[in-house]
Amino acid sequence: MGKSSLTFPVESATGAPGNTQSDAEAGSSGNSSKEATTESALDSDSLSEPTGSPPAAEHPLREVILLFLRMGFTAFGGSAAHIAIYHDEVVIRRKWLTDAEFLDLMAAANLIPGPNSTEMTMHLGYIRAGWKGLILGGIAFILPAFLLVTGFAALYVHYGTTPTVQWLLYGVQPVVIAIILQAIWVLSRSTATSPLMVAIIVASFVIYFFGVHELIILFGAGLIVVLVQNRHHLWAFAPALLPTGLSLTSVARAAVQQPAVPISLTVLFLTFLKIGAILYGNGYVLVAFLETEFVNRLGWITSTQLVNAVAVGQFTPGPIFTTATFVGYLVAGPAGAVLATVAIFLPSFIFIAIINPYIPRLRHSTWLSALLDGVVASSLGLMAAVTVDLARESIIDIPAGLIAIVAAALLFRFRINSTLLIVGGAAVGYLLSVVMG
Repeated sequence: MGKSSLTFPVESATGAPGNTQSDAEAGSSGNSSKEATTESALDSDSLSEPTGSPPAAEHPLREVILLFLRMGFTAFGGSAAHIAIYHDEVVIRRKWLTDAEFLDLMAAANLIPGPNSTEMTMHLGYIRAGWKGLILGGIAFILPAFLLVTGFAALYVHYGTTPTVQWLLYGVQPVVIAIILQAIWVLSRSTATSPLMVAIIVASFVIYFFGVHELIILFGAGLIVVLVQNRHHLWAFAPALLPTGLSLTSVARAAVQQPAVPISLTVLFLTFLKIGAILYGNGYVLVAFLETEFVNRLGWITSTQLVNAVAVGQFTPGPIFTTATFVGYLVAGPAGAVLATVAIFLPSFIFIAIINPYIPRLRHSTWLSALLDGVVASSLGLMAAVTVDLARESIIDIPAGLIAIVAAALLFRFRINSTLLIVGGAAVGYLLSVVMG
């Protein structure tokens, strides 16, 4: 994979009102200046904007907010599915960045704690609209799920049960599989550029099914590529590339029920803040943390309530980390829902704000560029492996398989918008539920 660099937004004061020159003095020199400025602006825009989309160029922040707000309401299927949808929207359709740049961001998100797909919205928001894009893009993606999960939590507390929406998942999940496969196919053309990269993708795919932690696979792949690509001058470089203090023991602690601790909003906030700051992996790892902290250590919820919280997080769109919203509501009502949501996502905003400006610089270092290449290839292999798991759970009969095939055909042949396909899948699921009783 070749080197790439991201173009970050720079604010400019040119063209601002306040020129004291008279109309007569502005004359022809003003016209020529305006023409030159216009040519320069057009040249600049042509590098970063798709042809024929001036509204996006004029209002990048609004574009970021509206896009990720829509994604928050329609992006089902977990992190891999979300990232596939982002790729379709921001690389293929809007051309905010290239495949290579998108893969670099995906690799960087995989290397830090927190929900990867939510962190990608922050990365992409920053690239498109600066710091405001980072913050508001992330919030726009989280907000719909927060509102939906809070509503379901309120119903659960009142009625003691969660709604049944199996028909929705039945129609949407096969479509999500097709969306992920299309993204893997497109991204692989930028990643599988050498036998080494192909081997990393395949090895990561296979090793995943042996239960090896994703972070070990990612860093291991990065280290292998560093060693192979720099084997001729290893004698000049001997830093430690792997983190030495990573501890996952909190996930594996024995589940010993402890006496209930008095409910405290401060403890609630700090517990979710800790989880958001150290959690690597998928939503199932989050479940392990929640059980350890809130069922076993604090005793604030029961295992049954946790299962219902996870179920709501699964069948609502947006980040699965809003399972924390449900738990927070069960513990302390609306205030608990808000505090839990803010706490679990806050570390991601901080991590992205720190690392995003440095991602392009990684490509200027032979060693770090090789590490990033390895992580990118490994991420793609893991994405394919997760898709296999999702397909096993989603394509459970012939109609579901047909939905996936039709969705794939529409994506690959006609490039139908992924959001429209998800809505269509939900409609088909509903119709099948009515027909089949």
